[in-house]
Amino acid sequence: MKNILLAVLMIAVIILGFMYLENKNDEKESLKEDTALIQEQIRNVGKLVVTEGSFSQVFTYKNSKSFYFDILSARKKALIVVNAEASIAYDLSKLEIEIDEEGKRVIIKEIPEEEISINPNIKYYDVTQDYLNQFEAEDYNKIKERIEKSLREKIEQSSLKSNARNRLISELQKIYILTSSMGWTLEYKNQPIEDSETLEVIKL
Repeated sequence: MKNILLAVLMIAVIILGFMYLENKNDEKESLKEDTALIQEQIRNVGKLVVTEGSFSQVFTYKNSKSFYFDILSARKKALIVVNAEASIAYDLSKLEIEIDEEGKRVIIKEIPEEEISINPNIKYYDVTQDYLNQFEAEDYNKIKERIEKSLREKIEQSSLKSNARNRLISELQKIYILTSSMGWTLEYKNQPIEDSETLEVIKL
């Protein structure tokens, strides 16, 4: 009788051992599938997000040179009309992400900086110049620098930057939604993302 009980106990231990190993294998397999799915989603998000806008501006350029103890002066001026196409891009292929399988965490370590591109179409009107003070390459370079500086200030004050940031947040939300639905945690620089709204207050 004692031997029978011992045999039954051994069989039960073996069965439980097989069940435990099978559950462990299932968990590992499930974890691998989850990780592969998350990696695939990150690859899909890893694209160039571009927001475009148009800007117009009118400048007046004037320059004067004095000669002979300020008795004579030579002037030049021009009316400049600028139509510019500007874009703000986030290259999400540069998104630095670490996947912690054991802790079921996806950690966003670094978000790429925005890339601002400005393509101005510059046209000159009412150009007047005296013989002793004519337009030179240096003048055109100064004008271009002034225009680009002014356009960058305009972009800062416009909705283009906020629209670009909203598109970035929208892409990051895709990662959050997936990780959350799978029971994983999304973090940014050790800050847990508890809901999709939290992404909007991340300091980028």
